[in-house]
Amino acid sequence: MAKKGIIKEFGDFIKRGNVVDMAVGVIIGGAFKGIIDSLVKDVIMPVISLATGGIDFNNWFVALDGGTYETLEAAKEAGAATLNYGTFLNVVLNFLIMALVVFVMVKSINTMREKAQKKEEPAPAPAPTTKVCPYCKSTIAIDATKCPHCTSDVEAEQN
Repeated sequence: MAKKGIIKEFGDFIKRGNVVDMAVGVIIGGAFKGIIDSLVKDVIMPVISLATGGIDFNNWFVALDGGTYETLEAAKEAGAATLNYGTFLNVVLNFLIMALVVFVMVKSINTMREKAQKKEEPAPAPAPTTKVCPYCKSTIAIDATKCPHCTSDVEAEQN
């Protein structure tokens, strides 16, 4: 009996629209990650490498066996354990760029949404031009001081 409850609960969870939206977001995010990885690897890192005199961040590493290796590949071929802080810097840069792009996209979407909501808001109702006489309940002009129907004195509205 507990399994039927859990299965039903899981089915209800899956049927909610936000789960599907989240799944689509994850799939698009995975595809978007490839674009950002290429941007960093193929566009940004070559410019940084050129600006720093040809430094390749991927070859920034520490060989934990105490040996000296020309490249990370040479260290791996020798079987040395390495601490790859240059690769880590690349991943951090990817993350920062991805976060910046997502921030700009969300900010743009929110701005468009706010503009759309402002356009949809109805114009404020015009100021009333009439009021109800408190004595005879007839409709009279807003600035009337005497009801034309029952001749009672009424206060004029202050605008």
